[in-house]
Amino acid sequence: MSDPTNPPSAPWTASPTAKEKHAVQRSVTALLDSLAPERVVKRVERLAVPVEQHRTPSGCVLQAATAAVSVSWFPDPANDAILGELHIVVWRGIVSRRGSPKRPEGAAVTKELVLRPVERPSDECVWRAEDGSVYDTNAVAARCLALLEEQIAHDAPRNATTS
Repeated sequence: MSDPTNPPSAPWTASPTAKEKHAVQRSVTALLDSLAPERVVKRVERLAVPVEQHRTPSGCVLQAATAAVSVSWFPDPANDAILGELHIVVWRGIVSRRGSPKRPEGAAVTKELVLRPVERPSDECVWRAEDGSVYDTNAVAARCLALLEEQIAHDAPRNATTS
């Protein structure tokens, strides 16, 4: 899904309209909703699941036993010509979240992917990676899950030999 005619980091040629800014924000919200839907507060104990979903207003963390993927949206209100960046980070280990105790072993970054909104998207906001690959919102969600599965699989042989 690459388009070699558009360079991956070409800035917007004119300030984006309010409609375009809202389209990008809707796309970010749809992505976060598909990866980590906002939880309804309940007074019952949650069951442990293989991948925990943690949501913040501007991102989410998908945490498995030995790996995680974090997705963070960084809007750029200081520069009207740029809408912002979506950062996808793959981690080995357990990511510390705000308010939780810091783990002595920490987590290490294994891969990063930075996506920017494509200038003047036609119908749905499309994201462009630094290598020129383009993704729609559903493809970004699928890519995040695939990256997490790859990291889990990569860590599996190491964990099997140490147990």
